[in-house]
Amino acid sequence: MSKNGFMNSIRRLINPEERPARITPSPFEQLRQQMDDVLGDGGILKEVVQSGEGPPVPENASVLIHYSGFLEYSDRPFETTTHFKYPRMMKLGRDVTLAGLEMGLLTMRRGEFARFLFQPQYAYGDMGCPPLIPAAAVILYEIQILDFLDSGQVDNFIAMSPEEQNTVALATLLEVVCTLRSFGNRCFNQSRYDNAKDRYKQATMLLGNRETQSAAEMETIKMALLPLYLNLSLTELRLDRPHKALKYGNKALEIDSANTKALFRCGQAYLELHEYESAQDYLITAQAKKPFDSDINSLLRKVAICYKDSLDKQKDVYSKMFRDLRGE
Repeated sequence: MSKNGFMNSIRRLINPEERPARITPSPFEQLRQQMDDVLGDGGILKEVVQSGEGPPVPENASVLIHYSGFLEYSDRPFETTTHFKYPRMMKLGRDVTLAGLEMGLLTMRRGEFARFLFQPQYAYGDMGCPPLIPAAAVILYEIQILDFLDSGQVDNFIAMSPEEQNTVALATLLEVVCTLRSFGNRCFNQSRYDNAKDRYKQATMLLGNRETQSAAEMETIKMALLPLYLNLSLTELRLDRPHKALKYGNKALEIDSANTKALFRCGQAYLELHEYESAQDYLITAQAKKPFDSDINSLLRKVAICYKDSLDKQKDVYSKMFRDLRGE
């Protein structure tokens, strides 16, 4: 070190004002230090806050996520789904428009919560998205995977002709049907009953189109149809369509005549139709198989009360009719 350089160092030690100012890292720069580079080019960085389970999200899947997007130095998101009780299902390649967001989702697992930093080329580009997103903005996304369904497999299967579908292994058909039923269940739980009905019916149609090769395969298809008929029966009840609910309940009983859920659904449908004797018949049969089931016993009591009220009204009508005939 030269004499002048040494003296300058001494002066800075003695006089703090001459020390070089420390540059405080920005919030995003601090985050970068604890994140992994997803692609190797620094464009997508990821930090796993809470690990998930199972396999990662497959391509073309439909995902159910909570997410929030932030600009640097802002603690309020420019977009978020966290205020929704039921965020909508989003299909990769169609509903997810940010390249970085889609690539990030493909690294995640069910239940995982993660943070991502996206460089402009993986977010809103050099132009940004005025007025919310400035030009060449780096974006932070916090994402939680609630659930996902391999809808890509469903799309590929449905795109086939019926002849092609029949050449596919039965196990693949059953996977597609299971995914459709899961979609339907998700819609049902969100009170989107028409959407749920459409998913269940689509699954039953695919099973019905199958040209069975053996008795064992036919039995497998029947067992796959049973929960779909039960789901359809309940969904039609929610849609105030007891005749259709009864139709699907009886289809379930054709497969399993002792199924208490099917007997219960038929009892509910007959109650809605004010056919109390038929409702009692189905519910008493169900009760014989599950004598301590609270739902069955409660509905039986309700049917009995409604039946008695109906008979009392009929009795009053007939009594009035006879009085009128006698001229009283």
